[in-house]
Amino acid sequence: MAKLIAQPSSKRSFVGLSNNQLKIIAMLSMLVDHIGVELYPTLKFLRILGRLALPLFAYMIAEGCFYTKSRTRYLILLSTLAVLCQVVFYITTESLYQGILITFSLSVITIFSFDNILKSENLFKILLGLIGLTFALYVALFMPIRYESEGFKIDYGALGMFMPVAIYYAPTKIIKLIACAFMLVFLGIALQGVQFYALLALPLLALYNGQRGTPKLKYVFYVFYPLHLIAIYLASIMLF
Repeated sequence: MAKLIAQPSSKRSFVGLSNNQLKIIAMLSMLVDHIGVELYPTLKFLRILGRLALPLFAYMIAEGCFYTKSRTRYLILLSTLAVLCQVVFYITTESLYQGILITFSLSVITIFSFDNILKSENLFKILLGLIGLTFALYVALFMPIRYESEGFKIDYGALGMFMPVAIYYAPTKIIKLIACAFMLVFLGIALQGVQFYALLALPLLALYNGQRGTPKLKYVFYVFYPLHLIAIYLASIMLF
């Protein structure tokens, strides 16, 4: 796999799209999608554009799991933000619907747990992996069934959680794209509506050059996610 660092350009090098550029596209897509959901639900094209976000973020989550220098810090940052956003969401809406950060946190837990089980010879790490995997599967698969009457759901469900996992364990870029395509088709069948438009993200992912890009946007998403939700919430109050 190509290293996730900026490489010097050359006439023969593949320009493509960097990790940063794909994240920016994903963030803009997510912003448009949430504007469509909260402010302009009748404008279908906003939801269509918003379908790009999930596969782009899922691919970058898989890349982040592979290239991160500290798995503990990566998981703590993502899951802490997920829990904080979820607490605020519950306070304001009293809904048990779990957002995409919870979905991706479960993806990361699954990946790190699988790696501990499959690759580690340390019994403590293997046990930790089994606990983490059991937890992720319980939350993603069983809690939505057990607490369905209370409205507990995971954003994009178990298929959304397993998408970064499938991408992470696919050995080559072509197979990663194929795995992503299969997951998106299954998700489209499950959710119907505009969800099949998520397949439009595949050409963008095919252009991914494996480089991080400049400038560093490591923590931009962690700031952007809650801020854009706050901005849309305030806009909905002022407009409606």
